[in-house]
Amino acid sequence: MSTLEEQIEIGAPADAAWDQLHRIADYPRFVEGVLHASARGSHRARLDVAVDGGHREFDAFFTDRGHNRVMTWETVDEPHLRGTFALRPLDEHRTQVQVRIEYEPAAVEELFGGAPHGFALASAIERTVRTDLEQLRDLVEHRTR
Repeated sequence: MSTLEEQIEIGAPADAAWDQLHRIADYPRFVEGVLHASARGSHRARLDVAVDGGHREFDAFFTDRGHNRVMTWETVDEPHLRGTFALRPLDEHRTQVQVRIEYEPAAVEELFGGAPHGFALASAIERTVRTDLEQLRDLVEHRTR
């Protein structure tokens, strides 16, 4: 299992970022490859994801630890992916968002195609996550203006 951690500062209160992470239907606006997303109750979501020229649906479970502003998620089926969003208020107008993703490189490469094993795959995933965080930042900051 490989782990990736990234973080970004958002120019908005932690509550605004926390609310955005819970707007499942907005995931296509900031998560690369997500074509459609919908909540299935309070702790489950269905994501329609672009996969190597086609698409595939994934179910994911979400768990909140609201007072700590930590959201964890995990896919139900293959490939097994797990992640955590942790929000840390820096002041009343700035928030640090940290994401941690755990994945099996071979399963991700098999499903999504793309770069070969090793460093190239890890680098591609890192760029994708960085871009997703930047898009999340832009969306949250735009909504709070």
